[in-house]
Amino acid sequence: MKEVLDSCPARGVISTVGGYGLGTIFGLFLSSADFNNSEEFLKQSTKEQVKQTFKDMGKRAHATGKQFAFLGAVYATSECIIESYRAKHDIYNSISAGCFTGAVLAGRAGPQAMAVGCASFAAFSAAIDTYMANSDIFS
Repeated sequence: MKEVLDSCPARGVISTVGGYGLGTIFGLFLSSADFNNSEEFLKQSTKEQVKQTFKDMGKRAHATGKQFAFLGAVYATSECIIESYRAKHDIYNSISAGCFTGAVLAGRAGPQAMAVGCASFAAFSAAIDTYMANSDIFS
């Protein structure tokens, strides 16, 4: 069972599902802070306002969930493939996967944005890995 859970496809699926769940919760939180106070909305009855608000919250949660799922899938799968290729488990796998993920996410914006995305995600991955390695949270 451990071999199955440590495989790259399993890591990708687990990260996709976890990313969607986390993104959905995050999207619900963000949508609650995004108050719609247009005149059209304020003219509606309270029941219609509540209905509209819940509908908007659901759309926002789903959209954010999909974004986080994609992020989790790309990062976890690329990190696993890099780790398998290098046959080492160290911080450079996370940095490389972060760079790849940042570049993929910025792909539509062009090469300059891909370079910035690569650098940003690589730095973030390095910071998180360094913190987690020096933290007592999982020890």
